Amino acid sequence: MSRLNGNRAQAQSEHLKVNVAILGAGRIAHAMATTLVKMAADPHYADLVAPYAVAARDGERAAAFAAQYGFPVSYGSYEELLADPQVDLVYIATPHSLHAEQGIMCLQAGKNILVEKSFTANAAQARELLAVAEASGLLCTEAIWTRYMPSRRMIDDIVASGVIGEVKMVDANLCYPVSGKARMTDPMLAGGALLDVGVYPLNFIDMVLGPRPIDRIVTSMTQYETGVDAHDAITLHYADGTTATAQASMLVSSDRGGYIWGTDGYIVCQNINNVEGIDVYNNDHALVAHHDVPAQLTGYEYQVAGAANAILDGLTECAAMPHADTVRIMELMDQVRALGGLAYPFELSITRTTT
Repeated sequence: MSRLNGNRAQAQSEHLKVNVAILGAGRIAHAMATTLVKMAADPHYADLVAPYAVAARDGERAAAFAAQYGFPVSYGSYEELLADPQVDLVYIATPHSLHAEQGIMCLQAGKNILVEKSFTANAAQARELLAVAEASGLLCTEAIWTRYMPSRRMIDDIVASGVIGEVKMVDANLCYPVSGKARMTDPMLAGGALLDVGVYPLNFIDMVLGPRPIDRIVTSMTQYETGVDAHDAITLHYADGTTATAQASMLVSSDRGGYIWGTDGYIVCQNINNVEGIDVYNNDHALVAHHDVPAQLTGYEYQVAGAANAILDGLTECAAMPHADTVRIMELMDQVRALGGLAYPFELSITRTTT
């Protein structure tokens, strides 16, 4: 068990901070390091978290990373990092296919974890990881930043106000030309558009509509030359008659818009991957209201603060992304992949082994 789990009073009286370590030193790790450094210098977060350590399989790379951001500690192996009793929270910044194995390793070493999206490669891995987490009593939460941002509550409040009436349809898209990155195209890394960018439109829809029963899923999946999905078009037909559509691609750019259509008007969210503004229109297409979102450090600070506060309060999940929501999204993506005929090589090997 981490030294600070459930020990908020002690942390405050002894001026202890949640020491954050980063497992992996790729692109997203650099974004997190920048965030942690900014949080340490910001009066809102300076007493909460501290950038502490980084680990990579290459010790020189880890040392260079630590020097770049002023982290006091670096390790050339993950095992060394997990043996450090000063590590309170590990941010897992590796490809999807490694999350379950590495997450379990961290939990078994007594470390709380913040796992980069997608949480795992499939729902079975998610359930396995969460079972270990729940048995450990440690925090395990998915790092999908849009779930933790203030814009989420703002959208919820606008919908709840009734200004657009009853929500009947939701549409969201996120597309980036990122097929040049190996993690996007390698099936062994659970590459493809769905798990990397498609997870955002699906989460946007889920945040608006919640866990209501889905009657039918219709998908169109375009395959990349390596066998992963390049484009995904997904339509969700809910039992109550509500419909949602999601588009994702790793070959093109899109407007990244999120649209919520109601009986009395509609909401337009600019950039579902980090909402920049929210516009509300009536049925005559007249702008009723514009909402700016609060200024942010990088946007990642909200998930870090959520995880750190959960640790201090002795919680095993974050309210912004409870385990049930993580599993529901992973199960939905499994269904989408099944309809598109997409299975990762490591899933096929497991199937052959068990049959």
